[in-house]
Formats: sequence, C-alpha cells, structure tokens
Amino acid sequence: MLSWLRPRWPFLALLVSGALLAGAHAFETFGKLMPCELCLEQRERHWWIVGAALVLLVAGLFFRKRVRWYDTAGAILLGLLYVCSLVSAGHHVAVEQHWMVATCDAVRDATQIRTIDFNGTFEAPRCDTPQWSLFGITMAGYNAAISLVMALLSFAIALVRPKAAP
Repeated sequence: MLSWLRPRWPFLALLVSGALLAGAHAFETFGKLMPCELCLEQRERHWWIVGAALVLLVAGLFFRKRVRWYDTAGAILLGLLYVCSLVSAGHHVAVEQHWMVATCDAVRDATQIRTIDFNGTFEAPRCDTPQWSLFGITMAGYNAAISLVMALLSFAIALVRPKAAP
C-alpha cells in the first residue's frame, strides 16, 4: 500500500491540506467564526504544504524517472512540513486548554484592525477560547491529529523501498 502511495503522495498531501484550508475558510465564511492569530498561523503551515506539493508534482514530471531518491526526498519534505503544522496546532491546543499562556493576545494591536462597518464594533477572537468543538475536540485538535497522521505516513512512505523496475 505504501509503495502505491509513494509516487502519489504529493497529490494526496495537496488534497488533504487543501481540504483543511477549504474547511477553515468555510467555517469562517459560512459559520461566521473569525480566526485568531494562532488559527491563521496554522493555515500558513498548510499553505506551505500546498506550495511544496505543487512544486513536487511539477518537478516530478521532470525528475522522477531520472533521480532515484526523488520520491523519498519529497516524502521527507512533506513529512517535515506536516511536523511544523503539528507543532503549530499543538501549540494552539495547549493555549486553548490553558496549559500555556496565549502570547498572541499580547502581540495583536486591535486598533490597527478595521472592519467594513466603521460604525460597528470589532472584537478580535481570543486564542485561548475555542469557538467550535466536536466531541470535545477543537479545530486545532483535529488539525493536530490530521497533521500527525500525515507526518507519520510521509515518513513511512520515505522509508519504503521503491519497487525495482522490471
């Protein structure tokens, strides 16, 4: 199974991170849940993965047949990026659970944020207060779990020996 995933892994990583980004934007657009500073940081990590997966897909058209270690290097790169996503999401979970102090609230300057309705009020969401959860797990928790699975799969795919050409 892992050998089958090996050449397809950048595309699957693109789909997973793209789906996570689409879900986050859907919660923002349709659910009216504004992202906090740490939520935006998590999205940034998935944009990194989407970008790296696109580069790997395009480069794979040229290098996969000529460079034996191409798929291994791509899987390791994606695995490391998913570890970055896991750390970011884990930090947000720790802040939400009050295991760590929310430093993002101290960094933000709410006077510099403007909304479309200048007569209305604007309150930036707090990083330590989850806006949504399902079965007691917040969006950051789901992001951490998915990032962990994807990182482990990436490293497992990198360890699988490629099939010998007939």
